[in-house]
Amino acid sequence: MKMVNLTSGFVLLGFSDLHYNHAALFSTILVIYTLTWIANLLLLTSIKISPQLHTPMYFFLGNLSVVDISFSTVTVPKLLSSILHGRTSISFLGCFLQMFFFVFLGTTEIFLLSVMAFDRYLAICIPLSYVLLMNNRVKDILVITSWVAAALHSLLHTYILSHLTYCEDKLIPHFFCDVTPLVKLSCSSTALAELLIFTEGSTVVFIPFLFILISYVLIGWAIMKMKTSSNRSKAFSSCSSHLMVICLFYGTDISIYFRPTSDYSSKYDRIVSMAYTIIIPMLNPFIYSLRNQNVKQTLKKVIVPRFSQSKTKGPSSQVPR
Repeated sequence: MKMVNLTSGFVLLGFSDLHYNHAALFSTILVIYTLTWIANLLLLTSIKISPQLHTPMYFFLGNLSVVDISFSTVTVPKLLSSILHGRTSISFLGCFLQMFFFVFLGTTEIFLLSVMAFDRYLAICIPLSYVLLMNNRVKDILVITSWVAAALHSLLHTYILSHLTYCEDKLIPHFFCDVTPLVKLSCSSTALAELLIFTEGSTVVFIPFLFILISYVLIGWAIMKMKTSSNRSKAFSSCSSHLMVICLFYGTDISIYFRPTSDYSSKYDRIVSMAYTIIIPMLNPFIYSLRNQNVKQTLKKVIVPRFSQSKTKGPSSQVPR
């Protein structure tokens, strides 16, 4: 039986089996990908240049922007290539490198969202001790732990799946090398891989989710006990953007990865995967920016003066009469 090796690799089906307008889809995804880079870079710039934003919350948000840019970059270029050229080949090594970074960055986002929930809990429920508890050392440890733990988690899954046997049918019905399509493609026993997905994988996703849930129950209780409506509104406003991002990310993540493999649908997975690999990384900076006065004020200071300078430079470049 012919096996896939380091040189033969796989073929990504992309959307070549579906009827769609290639030019419209390519243009839409390219615009979204460009906006993802611009929006996240603007958010990172505003955090960097504004002393008001040099706080733990924005430090975590900056890390989230780095994850969003990287997360979309892992999948979108290959997707654009498949839209232009149809089925796209990818080497065995390239496939598992893509899967490693995809799982790594997705898991990092999960951990960062839970760290941000913990930050909001301290700020709202224990405000007098916040500066002491969430100092520079603590925030650095939380972020480094998130990145390292996510890398180890991804390395484990990548190692297990890369040691499965893949036979002649090397066509992956997806636009990137994801865990479930690779498990379905294997012609060897996948019991260990599936057990790993539903035990260790579930633990990595649901324990942070439970932590976030408990944090927000306590936050909600603390907000209800606030005496003035202005304090309640301010506290809720500081959490609302984070809650929106959590709902978007976990909603799509759970709908794909935590259902029986017998219910697997490649068409459904490809469509939903576009939401969390392409759309959500673009939406995150807009959600945080549009609902945050400090970020909006900083962006105005960055963008408006530059725009004004470009307008004033126009007439001066003309030849005087």
